[in-house]
Amino acid sequence: MFTGAMVALITPFQDGEIDFETLDELIEFQLENSIDAIVPVGTTGESPTLSHDEQKKVIDRVIKAVGGDVPVIAGAGSNSTAEAIELTVFAKKVGADATLQVTPYYNKPTQAGFYEHFKAIADSADLPVVLYNIPGRCGAGMTPDTIARLSEIENIVAVKEATGSLDQASEIASRCDITIISGDDSLTLPLASIGGKGVISVVANIVPADVKAMTDLILEGDLTSARQWHRKLFALCKSMLTLATNPIPIKAAMAMLNMAPEELRLPMTPLERDKRAALKQTLEEYGLLS
Repeated sequence: MFTGAMVALITPFQDGEIDFETLDELIEFQLENSIDAIVPVGTTGESPTLSHDEQKKVIDRVIKAVGGDVPVIAGAGSNSTAEAIELTVFAKKVGADATLQVTPYYNKPTQAGFYEHFKAIADSADLPVVLYNIPGRCGAGMTPDTIARLSEIENIVAVKEATGSLDQASEIASRCDITIISGDDSLTLPLASIGGKGVISVVANIVPADVKAMTDLILEGDLTSARQWHRKLFALCKSMLTLATNPIPIKAAMAMLNMAPEELRLPMTPLERDKRAALKQTLEEYGLLS
């Protein structure tokens, strides 16, 4: 359930509201391309600018649209433990297969605070938990020791590692058997070399079959063949990370490909004009635009 190619799904907007029709189309596209799991309302899904009611509606809609074909790992994190528990209990009620729980942001907990936060969430519902360690967007992150302690809790089953540090991932792997998932498309293969089992992917919004081709080879242990996909995907992955803050570039790309509106919610703003040419060139070189 927590390996392979998992898409960090965007949340499409139209005139300020969630575009549920396009959301359904995006899910159908993912299923047609044999994605391994769908992860709604995470960073890429703009969870910070969704109300809790909207977040619940998206989770419910995704679960219904998927219809049990693949696991749904619902974004249910918050910097308020009580709110994260509320979202987790809801996700369990409507049929999510797991939740993705980001490290609390802005309030910068201690390591003891991280542990108690995630333990309380894990205790609140009989549902697998995927930890999401992304200090660059949260102001603080968990140490390998804290992650190892949390892995002793039965339903904390995986960690999405988005620190960008292979040392961090190596230390986690040396301390416990928790499943390590890449939170950075360009590091999926490097993480696989130390035991990573897949990726929660931004670029899978537009090239799910290619991301899956790489992760299938990784899971088969054929890192040499996977390297060819890594090289093909690398420029596309870097564009999504370096042109602007996620999900600005992926939404611009999806608009260029007529997959979804580019619309974001403030404080996120559309990709700047001078960056659009670079993105268009990357899509053309990949073969997505002609």
